[in-house]
Amino acid sequence: MKTWPLLAVALGAFVPFAAMQVPPVSAGLVIDRDTRPDSVLQSTLERVDGALREKLGVPADAVAVGLVDLRTARVAWLRPDAGDYAASVPKIGILLAWFATHPTAAKAIEADVRRELGEMIKCSSNEAATRFSRELGITRVQAVLDAHGFYDAKRGGGIWFGKHYGRDSERVRDPVGGNTHAATVRQLLRFYLLLEQDRLVSPEASAAMRDIFRSPGIPHIEDRFVKGLAGREREIRRKSGWWEQWSHDTAVVAGAGRHYILVALTRHPQGTAYLEALAPALDDALGADPGAAR
Repeated sequence: MKTWPLLAVALGAFVPFAAMQVPPVSAGLVIDRDTRPDSVLQSTLERVDGALREKLGVPADAVAVGLVDLRTARVAWLRPDAGDYAASVPKIGILLAWFATHPTAAKAIEADVRRELGEMIKCSSNEAATRFSRELGITRVQAVLDAHGFYDAKRGGGIWFGKHYGRDSERVRDPVGGNTHAATVRQLLRFYLLLEQDRLVSPEASAAMRDIFRSPGIPHIEDRFVKGLAGREREIRRKSGWWEQWSHDTAVVAGAGRHYILVALTRHPQGTAYLEALAPALDDALGADPGAAR
């Protein structure tokens, strides 16, 4: 059986993969219902968001944003528990459920499987996603998400997977918002934080999932956060999603004095423009933030 080794180097202008490990200061960070935003970082996020929304004519209730500065373990967010249709973003749940169901694959994964998982994440391939989700089953994918605390109907919802990404699929709607695919900023931030902390399934599985997000042999879709950060020496591990008026992006970004998680969900015709402008504006703001030196 052929295997695809976990890659530990980045290509081109990207920073080394090892540099994207969670900084010690954030190793014990927890995001839950009791988490409170940092006042300085919150002010920065509100300022950037407000300026962009005014420029683009986007109302406050059309966006939900979250930011975690992993260098300082600070959190900021806007409407963190506002659930909405999440398009392809819940494909991260398929990835999580696949590794939870195949724990030994973290050390020996077949090359074609690894490639298809990478296409599901980086290219948002519906065909690859449907292959894995049908193998696992809708119930199994959501059960794994539930087991990790990513969805709780009594606490506003979270990440929900209720439909294969193909035609003629059964639909299971989330109890809170009635969506077949849903997410909240709080739970998406939790997902990426736990992944950085090696706390999803196992340290080995977390490392394997991070490497699938990287998939250096598969190019990024040049839109949203990736387009906004083009030309900067950054490594970006991301999962985006879009459909009709919904435009979302979620990512871990590192390089040149930066290491953060950024999540933004939008429901507006100008949503994609907002995401493309949000990423560089916050990247700049984090570099100028005096709190980052703490």
